[in-house]
Amino acid sequence: MSLIQRVSKYALISIAGVMLAACGSQKEPAQKLIAGIESTVTAASGEAQKYVPDQLSDVQSKLADLKASFDKQDYSAVVTGAPAVMSAASGLAAAAAAKKDEAMKALNDEWSSLSSSLPAAATAIQSRIDFLSKKSNRSAAKGIDLAAAKSSLADTTSLWSKAQAAFASGNLDEAVTAAKDVKGKIDALDSTLKIAPAAPAAAAQ
Repeated sequence: MSLIQRVSKYALISIAGVMLAACGSQKEPAQKLIAGIESTVTAASGEAQKYVPDQLSDVQSKLADLKASFDKQDYSAVVTGAPAVMSAASGLAAAAAAKKDEAMKALNDEWSSLSSSLPAAATAIQSRIDFLSKKSNRSAAKGIDLAAAKSSLADTTSLWSKAQAAFASGNLDEAVTAAKDVKGKIDALDSTLKIAPAAPAAAAQ
């Protein structure tokens, strides 16, 4: 082997050694970056899955890409790409909190509306049942199953109590869901008992 060939051979070996050292020097930082992103995503994933699922999915996809680069020993790609992914991961908690606030406000508004109207509606149904139950009003009760209406009203009252209990315990989502079910039952009873819808407020003279 000539001198030039030996020098070339040693040069290539030296370059390869430098490249491997550089690659190896980035492995640990890349590993730590991925671990940090994973930890951030895990901490935010509960609320993020509920309120910003698309955003969470996007971050998880980008994290998976970083892991794929790491598995290919492309640590430079991980080190370069990780800051942007970490920024997106760090934003998950704030985005989820903002969406949660919006959802809670909407639920509060809905609860306020339902809780102000349902008790009066249930009272009107009870009054209608009492009216139709009188012997003097049998003709008005013709074709109406009063026993079923009474049973349905009892179920409605029980469900409303559950809605109020859920609200009192701070479970607004469950409270509104139950209240909507109550409204559905009341609307059905209104139709069954032939209760006319409330008249609109008279126009100011």
